[in-house]
Amino acid sequence: MSQIEIRQVTADDHAAWLPLWQAYLRFYNTELPEAVSQSTWQRLLDPNETTHSALAWANGKAVGMVNFIYHRSNWSIENSCYLQDLLVVPETRGTGVGRQLIEFVYATAKADGCCKVHWLTHETNATAIQLYERIAERPGFIQFRKAL
Repeated sequence: MSQIEIRQVTADDHAAWLPLWQAYLRFYNTELPEAVSQSTWQRLLDPNETTHSALAWANGKAVGMVNFIYHRSNWSIENSCYLQDLLVVPETRGTGVGRQLIEFVYATAKADGCCKVHWLTHETNATAIQLYERIAERPGFIQFRKAL
């Protein structure tokens, strides 16, 4: 594997980000209207928004994506960071790119004054869970939700 560069997305990165975003949605067997993806992309670029994205690059090709959101918490003065979406292309999985993307979020969130990073994954995502258990704690909470 060549050297991996991870950097925040810029307006020029849409053509690299979009296929990764679509692959992420397919991984979770979901579809979103095009308007939602367009809105998400615009939010990622807006400096007034609290949502961010970074891409992992190898040999000029985007091989991974992470989207993350800063938010307030009633349990701390500082913001928290929700790592919402993470994808590494199949041919690059197992090479450390996922870990590097998460560590990028850790460093960025810390530099921006956040006190923690948290995320969810599906219980069937065994490969990702193996990584997550090495680099974070599993607090034991169960998620509940209701679509409105």
